[in-house]
Amino acid sequence: MKVQAEISLYPLRQKDLTEPIQQFIESLKSNNLDVESGTMSSVISGDSKIVFQSLQKAFEQAAQKYELILTAKISNACPVIE
Repeated sequence: MKVQAEISLYPLRQKDLTEPIQQFIESLKSNNLDVESGTMSSVISGDSKIVFQSLQKAFEQAAQKYELILTAKISNACPVIE
C-alpha cells in the first residue's frame, strides 16, 4: 500500500538544529523514499512498509546522538507523489 507522511523532527538542547535534521532526511532518502523538505516539515511517500521501517531506523539513529521529538501524520488517502 502506498502512503504519504508529513513529518517534523525537533532536536532538543542543540545549538545547531540543521545537522540532526539533515542526517535524519538523508537516512530517509537512502531508503528510496520520495522526500520533499519544507521549512517546518517534510513529506515522504512510498510503500507503507518502507515508510514505517525507514522512520524507525532514522529515528533510532538520530536518537543515539540527540534528544528528539518526531511528529508524523500518515495517510493512505493523500495523493502520492510520483
